[in-house]
Formats: sequence, C-alpha cells, structure tokens
Amino acid sequence: MNGSNKSPNVTIVGRPNVGKSALFNRLIGRKIAIVHNQPGITRDRISAICTRGARRFVLWDTGGVGGAGESELPRQVRRAAEEAVHDSDLLLFMVDAKEGLSPLDQELARMLRKSQKPVVLVINKIDNEKRENLAIDFAELGFPHSVSISAAHSRGISELIEAIDQLVPSPPAANQSPVTSHQSLSIAIIGRPNVGKSSLINSIVRSERAIVSELPGTTRDAIDISYNRDSREFLFIDTAGIRRRGKHSSSVEVFSVMRAERSIRRADLCVLIADLTIGVTAQDKRIAGLIQKARKAALVVLNKWDLIKPRRNEKRMMAQLIDETRARLFFLDYAPVLVASALTGENIDKLFALIEKLRRGAQDRIGTGILNRLLRSALAANPPPMISGRRLKLFYAAQASGNREAALEPPEFVLFVNEPRLLNETYRRYLEARIRKAHPYPGLPIILTCRPRQEKRGK
Repeated sequence: MNGSNKSPNVTIVGRPNVGKSALFNRLIGRKIAIVHNQPGITRDRISAICTRGARRFVLWDTGGVGGAGESELPRQVRRAAEEAVHDSDLLLFMVDAKEGLSPLDQELARMLRKSQKPVVLVINKIDNEKRENLAIDFAELGFPHSVSISAAHSRGISELIEAIDQLVPSPPAANQSPVTSHQSLSIAIIGRPNVGKSSLINSIVRSERAIVSELPGTTRDAIDISYNRDSREFLFIDTAGIRRRGKHSSSVEVFSVMRAERSIRRADLCVLIADLTIGVTAQDKRIAGLIQKARKAALVVLNKWDLIKPRRNEKRMMAQLIDETRARLFFLDYAPVLVASALTGENIDKLFALIEKLRRGAQDRIGTGILNRLLRSALAANPPPMISGRRLKLFYAAQASGNREAALEPPEFVLFVNEPRLLNETYRRYLEARIRKAHPYPGLPIILTCRPRQEKRGK
C-alpha cells in the first residue's frame, strides 16, 4: 500500500464467499467490488476511501483465501492477502454464520493472531434476531472484538463502524498530509484479457498489488492503486480485460466489461496495452474506439517486447512496430506508442516521461489571434464542402478556458460559425490536423465545439 497515504488502512479478510465484497460495497456506499455467489470472484485487492465513521480510512477488499478448484491462483491470492494484512492498521476477519466455524476459519484466525494487528471478528449473514445464536460458534476463536452483521441487509453496520472508530490508530498531531502542488492523475490500464495489464502495474509500483496469472480474466474488478513518484500522485486503475461480448459470456464477465468501460470514462488518461506477440487485433481497435469516443487522453503500450526482441537492429524493429500500430489505430493517431516489457521492466520508466509530455501539452494554449489566422488559412487552402447548397463560414474562434482543476484536460476550441451542422466529420478531422500541425498536443484529443452566430449584414 502506498506509504504516502496518511489515512489508516482497514482490510477485510476471510475465506471465499463469506460476503467480503458485499461488506466492502456496504461500507463504501456504492458498488465497486463485484458481488456474486460464485466463489473466488474477488482475486485482487481493491481499495476505496470510507467516510462513514468519525474519521476516514482506506478500506481494502481481498480475495478469498483458500478457494477450491484452482491450483495456482489461490497461492497468489493468499500471498496478496498476507501482504494486505502486513500493511494494515486494522483487520476485519469475516466469517459465515450460516456455514458455521470451519477449519479454514481457524487457520486464518491463527495467521491473523500472529500479525499482532487489532482484529474485529465480523460474523456475517445474521439476517435477523432468530440467527443471533449462530454467532456463539465463533467465540472459541478468542477475538475480544466481534460484531454480528448482515452485509446484504445492512444489519449491524453502525455497530461495526463504531468498532472500527475505536480501534483504528489516531494520526500523530504533527503528521499532517503534505500539500502537493500537483493534481493527482488517474490512469486507466485498458486492454484485452491477458495482455499484461496487471504485470505493467506491478512493474511500475514494484509490488504484487495486482495478481498476475496466465489464466485469462484474473482481474475481474476495476482496482484503484495509488502510487507516489517524484512527489506526484498517480491513481492506476487496473481493469478487467475487455472481451468481445458473446452469447456465452457469464454475468460476471459482462459486469467486468461494464466496469472497464466505466473506468475509461472516469480516468484522466487511458493506457491501451497490446500484445506484441499477437499484434493489434480487431478487439484492440474496438477498445481504442471506446477511448476515442470518450475523448480521453491516451497512450499505447506494446507489451511483451522481451518475447520478440531481436539480437540486432532493435531500434529499426521498434520503429516498424510503432508504424504498424499507428496504421492499425489511425483514428487514435494522437496517442504516443511505447514498446516495452512489463516482465523485465524495459522502457517502463519512459511511460512517465510520456505522461509528463502530455501534462505539458495540456497546458499549451493558442492565442486567439494566432488561432483565427491558422483556421482562416486552413479554410482558404481547402474550402469546406457544400452541404444542401450551403457552405460553412467561420466568424471567430477561441480556445476554451477549460477546467483548471482537471489533471489532464484535452484542448477545446470554440468555433462561431453560420451553421454548426455544416461541419462534417471529414472536415472536422482536417481542421484538427491543421491545429495539431502547429501545436501537436501529444496524447490529447482536440475538441472542436461549434456555436451558431448570425452573420453581420451591412445596412
């Protein structure tokens, strides 16, 4: 967990399907973790800020420890849970009252006691008063703090919040969060399943925060991972692989894709990951189309360079791969392309140099006089087409002031014209290209907004 975060960390742990994600969503107040009756849905650690108590804290949801039916993944889930326990200030040990005390509960209890961290035993699925006697079975675990709840029905949640308030450590008086001059930047890592999205984030933060597996679809939630680098705050959003929706997609897969699409909309920057061993596919193009439609800043990372890297002429091959990618993703031509390896870490640091380049570009402004001369020159060189007997006329143009609070906002230019509908998509792209030739705005879409204005007529 990010060492720069001053809020206490509270982690929910437990075996699979005891209701951890339901409790996570209940405490946060919105559906972030996917809730499903299929065991093992949550495999990564998910975090969000909880503000329901006397003081805010970071709440973490972990994968169920000890799931059956999978060989490799549970060991990784267990390791991720153990790392979460190590980094936590308070543990919420969740058990299932309906199923009763299990050997796995007892094993987890021993692990939590060894951590010497404060623990609240959360006995879930006590849906009504008749089930309250089921909590007695868990007394032998010996935890001094326990709360009976129903995450599904919001029963006992207030009592749990009170217990958390009592046990989370208070911050030292002098330990105030430093004021940073830089806006936090949210970055969504987007791509098809198994292209290396989680590996890329792990390589960046140098931690197995996101679980990496050869099994497609390991990441099922959109996971927010905070990271501080050179006094700058980044929030990486690790998303589920976006598959093409088919007839046999499970409900969990559909929800995951919806979350990934939502992550695109809430991110400041989208990083599209493609697999070099396969090349840019039709699905990669569809995902790039989602980024373009959302008008988001974008970067493309061609991952798994270590698997195809030649012994000679590396630069020539890189240039060729980048050119091929630009040709395939021609509609996202503003996005810089980086060839890298998440596994070896090669060129990963260059990602931050590109992000900084995008930041500087977003601050670039074109003076009103320069902009109007540029656009009038473009119209003179290539006049707009006639549409229904009328032609587009430009009276005036200016760059919009934009949102100063936004971390990475695309440039928007307001064009006052005779009729906005006369600007078709082809001519819009032409004007965007002419603006970009003078001011490249790397990684940023250029937004042209037309507004009608009456033409002045002489007396």
